[in-house]
Amino acid sequence: MIDRTAQPTIVALSSAPGRAGVAVLRVSGARVRFVIETTAGLVPPPRQATLRALRDRQGRVIDKGLVLFFPGPTSFTGEDVVEFHVHGSRAVLAALLTHLTALPQVRLAEAGEFTRRAFEAGKLDLAAVEGLADLIDSETEWQRRQALRQMDGALGTLAEQWRAQLLQAMTLLAAEIDFSDEGDVAGPLQDEALDIAEAVLLSLRQALGSFAMGERVREGFVVVLAGPPNAGKSSLLNALARRDVAIVSPVAGTTRDALEVRLDLEGLPVLLMDTAGLRESTDPIEAEGVRRARALMERADLVLGLRAIDSEPYRIEQSQSRIAVATKADLGGTALPGERAISVRSGEGLPELLSAIVAHLRGLGQNEPALLTRERHRVAVAAAIAALERATRSRGGPSELSAEDLRLAVSALERLVGRIGVEDVLDTLFAGFCIGK
Repeated sequence: MIDRTAQPTIVALSSAPGRAGVAVLRVSGARVRFVIETTAGLVPPPRQATLRALRDRQGRVIDKGLVLFFPGPTSFTGEDVVEFHVHGSRAVLAALLTHLTALPQVRLAEAGEFTRRAFEAGKLDLAAVEGLADLIDSETEWQRRQALRQMDGALGTLAEQWRAQLLQAMTLLAAEIDFSDEGDVAGPLQDEALDIAEAVLLSLRQALGSFAMGERVREGFVVVLAGPPNAGKSSLLNALARRDVAIVSPVAGTTRDALEVRLDLEGLPVLLMDTAGLRESTDPIEAEGVRRARALMERADLVLGLRAIDSEPYRIEQSQSRIAVATKADLGGTALPGERAISVRSGEGLPELLSAIVAHLRGLGQNEPALLTRERHRVAVAAAIAALERATRSRGGPSELSAEDLRLAVSALERLVGRIGVEDVLDTLFAGFCIGK
């Protein structure tokens, strides 16, 4: 058990650094009331914004701002917390931070330390902490929705339900094992316990099925532009990015390595990649570019197979994850059946192509945000599934073996939400937070 009164009080800028209209300094710990009294006078009523003059130890006014006090344990960190809302001047922030960190037992917070204290106080489980990190990093609407659901505890709540059901099943098996010779324990309890395990197993499999979509929303869908040299891949990349990312040249083979740009397509995070022209080449550098292009096509969520409309027909390997595109439609020529004719110069066909890309990517998953978004989630749920599959296959066998498999499944779910065995995860996770979070 952590002695929270022995921990130093921490302070950090919680808003973005730099010049701004308003900045927020957050303080958390056992010395918060002393910090308020020393800096702003009497402690204000909880959760009521109060305008105060903020002074240093010599009584000189640093700034005037709002003071918000959140008494523990009903605060973000579970400790007493105060926020100073001041003018976002570098000079004001420097003076206020200098004053606060000079107070006894008050120091600057480390990266993610506020959130780590919230985790240690039981305010957030590990999955919710990861959701908070993803929410801070979110750039698109789908990323925001998925991260918010995670931060609100959707995965943690479901994991706790799974765990409670498995504990009930373990209780039945324990009764089967320990009291099978007692007259007041009626009937075989193993079947009842394993029926519960099978219901949890079905739910776990459904959750695992959402992992690929959850990871893609978090990391970005990979869309690859592929085709022969001079098919207009770089021009299309620039048009979709609305800026010059790739060099456009009539000389074949200009693109030798993959170029990438991140896009927000109707709320979907997309990593759009331009690749080397697909052709046989004796140039070792270009040949390596072609090899990398084919490797990217294999792992892409969607391949746009391009050819110039006035060129010879060119077919990329058929795939459900492929849209055929005929570029340079302004030059005339005829699109092949199944091709989408576009012109970067005139804009013809670009809105329809974008709509087709978005429709394809949205079709890869469900309307609801995914529950599993990180490899750590997948590994924990897969371990629970494997244990429950062993348990359900052992129906009719020794209940002791079934009980052990259920215990392993519960242990995997406890790792999922950070109840046990996650110390190796914590330092890396919290280091990715900004200092004031």
